[in-house]
Amino acid sequence: MLSYPVRIALIAALGGFLFGFETVVISGAEQTLESLWHLGKFSQGFTVSSSLIGTILGSVLAGFPAKKYGRKKVLQVIALFFVAAALGCAFVSAWGLFICFRILGGLAVGISSVVAPMYISEIAPARLRGRLAGSFQVSIVTGIVVAYLTNYLFTQLQLADAWRWMLGVMVIPSVIFSILLFAIPESPRWLILNGRESIALPILQRLGESNTSAAVAAIRDSVKAHQESFFQRRYAKPILYAMLLAMFNQLSGINAILYYAPRIFELAGFSKAQSFSQPIFIGVANLFFTLLAMTVIDKFGRRTLMLIGSVGMIVFLGLTAWAFSGDLSGNNHLLLYLVGFIAFFAFSQGAVIWVFISEIFPNSVRSQGGSFGSSTHWIMAWIITTVFPGIVEGSKNGGYISFVFFAVMMFLQLLFVWRVMPETKGRTLEEIQKDLGIE
Repeated sequence: MLSYPVRIALIAALGGFLFGFETVVISGAEQTLESLWHLGKFSQGFTVSSSLIGTILGSVLAGFPAKKYGRKKVLQVIALFFVAAALGCAFVSAWGLFICFRILGGLAVGISSVVAPMYISEIAPARLRGRLAGSFQVSIVTGIVVAYLTNYLFTQLQLADAWRWMLGVMVIPSVIFSILLFAIPESPRWLILNGRESIALPILQRLGESNTSAAVAAIRDSVKAHQESFFQRRYAKPILYAMLLAMFNQLSGINAILYYAPRIFELAGFSKAQSFSQPIFIGVANLFFTLLAMTVIDKFGRRTLMLIGSVGMIVFLGLTAWAFSGDLSGNNHLLLYLVGFIAFFAFSQGAVIWVFISEIFPNSVRSQGGSFGSSTHWIMAWIITTVFPGIVEGSKNGGYISFVFFAVMMFLQLLFVWRVMPETKGRTLEEIQKDLGIE
């Protein structure tokens, strides 16, 4: 039987499943929507990336309610947002209303990308924190695989308005998530932060904390700066690390590939059926290598995974750029190159980002730090996702230029990890702050 911290971490991580599903499910519907509403290139890019407007807002705003009302209550609210977004996107017929519900779904994704990893890092024992916090990323990529699978199945069934089924089926896991959240406790660190130690102590004991008095004292010491501003010199290192890691995550091109996978394969000369089936291989590779990373992240550390992944991504993004430099028609190697890139991304950036950002900020500003890192990530995602289709299809060399750019960005990431990024494995959250010079 799973231990108590593992069970509640996995429930919170279901927010990641909805995050992943909502993020890429649009890839199966975007070309149908383009025809349905007669969208131009900019309108099409905006339709696909509109959820990222909500995601940015959600990631920016998530820190305040998470700090004021608690992590659990916020997770319960976003579960309802996911339900409403799924039903709304499935049933509306007007483009404007569709955009509104896409933004609502994005709002839920943005908030979950901050609050779920934050909650998991705060309830996880130090020895398990990398794997448990990483369960959020496993849930994300599982959601991506399931979205690609359901997209493919609905196209094969040749249902009328298949795109509505693609978007609406998310209501099932959303309802399950909202029900399971009643079984998890509030974060003990948040309870102590808000003077509710009597409620926090039994939770700490159930989480396996042997010396609750010492744990409470350590948490108290870490929140002495509770009323201080987030943007100040003492937090410069974690702010810089979170910003750079989040920017490089999207400058790899990951979301452009996930959002437009079927379109990319059609450009390479694959049939429509193949264009919907090939992304499944990308999703499965993503899941497999994320699971592999989770088994070693607490053994080898975050930094080692990032070094390995950076080198691999440079190689496979370079190969993808080379493929786009010639005649793509019938290029069967493109799938191999993209799967290779996804494998190294999942093993490094995909597995590390939410773990690392949730670890490096002290308790007093963790909610703001998580919001900052997540909002940086989603702003970059919105920029890349909006401009990518116009660049790739607007120029003969658009694909080549895009993937060369992504490869160069991964070289810069390699330099950042090699020379700057600290290791956090095996350290308590409070010890990490001391390592970063935050007293």
